[in-house]
Amino acid sequence: MKKFILKFNVVDKNNFLEIKDGLKVVETRAATPRYCEVKKGDTLVIVCGKNRLEKKVKRVRIFKSIGAMVKVIPRQKIMPSVESMPEMRQIYYGYPNYREKLKKYGVIAFDI
Repeated sequence: MKKFILKFNVVDKNNFLEIKDGLKVVETRAATPRYCEVKKGDTLVIVCGKNRLEKKVKRVRIFKSIGAMVKVIPRQKIMPSVESMPEMRQIYYGYPNYREKLKKYGVIAFDI
């Protein structure tokens, strides 16, 4: 079993807290080769500033798009505080180069 570090910017501390509190049970990233190495049973070390927590990966799924992902995984499990799909897309596309990365690689979802 491997450990992978996932960093959250301090501005995204809410995401970290939602994971810590058990509200956010699916963490997603663009399915770049780096994240495709993560397998079921591995550990995600989630870091936000000085805070860190470890979560075991229960399942890994790759989707071609955000839309395809939310047909299978309820939005509230991925982004509990987001009210709509347009809002969710806006958040993803707000990360540097994410629109291009999602188009090229798709999205990977880790059940934690």
